[in-house]
Amino acid sequence: MLDRALNSGFNFGIETPFLLLILIGLEAVLSADNAVALAAIAQGIENPKDQRRALNVGLVLAYVLRVTLIVTATWVIKFWQFDLLGGAYLLWLTYNYFTSSSGEEDGERRFHFSSLWQAIPMIAVTDLAFSLDSVTAAIAIVDNTWLVIAGGTIGVITLRFLAGLFLRWLDIYTYLEDAAFITVGFVGLRLIVKVINPALVPPEWVTIVVVFGMFVWGFSKRKEPSSSVEEMKESIENLEIREKQKQN
Repeated sequence: MLDRALNSGFNFGIETPFLLLILIGLEAVLSADNAVALAAIAQGIENPKDQRRALNVGLVLAYVLRVTLIVTATWVIKFWQFDLLGGAYLLWLTYNYFTSSSGEEDGERRFHFSSLWQAIPMIAVTDLAFSLDSVTAAIAIVDNTWLVIAGGTIGVITLRFLAGLFLRWLDIYTYLEDAAFITVGFVGLRLIVKVINPALVPPEWVTIVVVFGMFVWGFSKRKEPSSSVEEMKESIENLEIREKQKQN
């Protein structure tokens, strides 16, 4: 198994850049819902600086786990238990999200962590569960461990960039988080169906269509300004009016 990684060599042919582009594109498409899920997990931390720190540390740990998965992929794919555990975890994550709430009047769903060190392991494990699907797809396209690792490396960097964007977009778009976790559940269900009967697993293009459709819905509506923000603006305006009246 390790010999396969070490002996795959660096004698890449002229087709290597094209294969790498395919892997990067595959990672980008299959990582969109992953990125929102990771952003939603990080959003469960109150401090914005700790949110970014949790993403950084969590994805470093996720990268180590992902490389380990790539190197051991030919061994991992022999055991259906990994897909079952990954699918069950993603379904649990989806259930946990849709049954959670912020505790505020608007009833907004949100994870809650008292420390960034509670969120970091969840970020790493969530990426690993998603990687079970994407790494299998990558190995099916390219039989070169080093090339898959290169694609995975760029994929994790892209994932960090996307998660940072989604962390801001989650506060802007109403349905984005719900759409993301519907696709998280879809990916989890796909892994479990793969265990039960691989012939029933929908092709990759179906997954892409589902992800695309969910994100079109996710970006379809902006959130209205919260009442607290409106009240703050109103109080500032009233204060300015009073100051002007005093000056006059």
